[in-house]
Amino acid sequence: MVQAIEGEVLMDEPVAPGTPWWGRVERGCCLRIVDLHGRQGVDFLCYNADAPEERYHAPNTMKAAGSILLNQGSVLYSDVARPLMTVVEDTCGGHDTIGGCCSAPSNELLYGVRDTPGCRENFLAALEANGLGRRDIVPNINFFCEVPVAGDGALVPGVFARGHSVAGDYVELRAEQRVLAVVSNCPQVNNPCNDGAPSEIQILIYRPAGA
Repeated sequence: MVQAIEGEVLMDEPVAPGTPWWGRVERGCCLRIVDLHGRQGVDFLCYNADAPEERYHAPNTMKAAGSILLNQGSVLYSDVARPLMTVVEDTCGGHDTIGGCCSAPSNELLYGVRDTPGCRENFLAALEANGLGRRDIVPNINFFCEVPVAGDGALVPGVFARGHSVAGDYVELRAEQRVLAVVSNCPQVNNPCNDGAPSEIQILIYRPAGA
């Protein structure tokens, strides 16, 4: 069950499957991403909204956490090792940091299908709307996704496993500085992460009570 918002809701929007979303989150405010139907991958990037050359950095985040998975309490660090956002609520857990985003080129490489745009193309559209571009795409987070890694470091065939989130699962991130958040509601149908049926998500931004 989705926990009620305790504070002032600043934005509440549905995001259709296969589409991008972006928004600015003020310091101290929270961004909630809700998987409305379950097993829907959500690719995520974030940047310092006032100096976007500072952006999410996967190695710093993983090294600080001591894990390749994100859970409640995980901090998203920037390339200069400053906190950008903190996962303050998480009903799913085990979010992927290593699989990266799908794209038309990678879909052809991995699955032999052509002309099937993915999250990279969504990121490009969102970044272009904010004066950024290809050089600003970095390895992203995949919320509600799992990339199984064997003890010898091998990845399972297909890379992404079937998603384990259920309808209503959500992850909530508090902005530790003013951030630009960028989302791709993943259109992927060539691996089992979302059962081949991308679905709608919900995104909220709110100011917590007392903040």
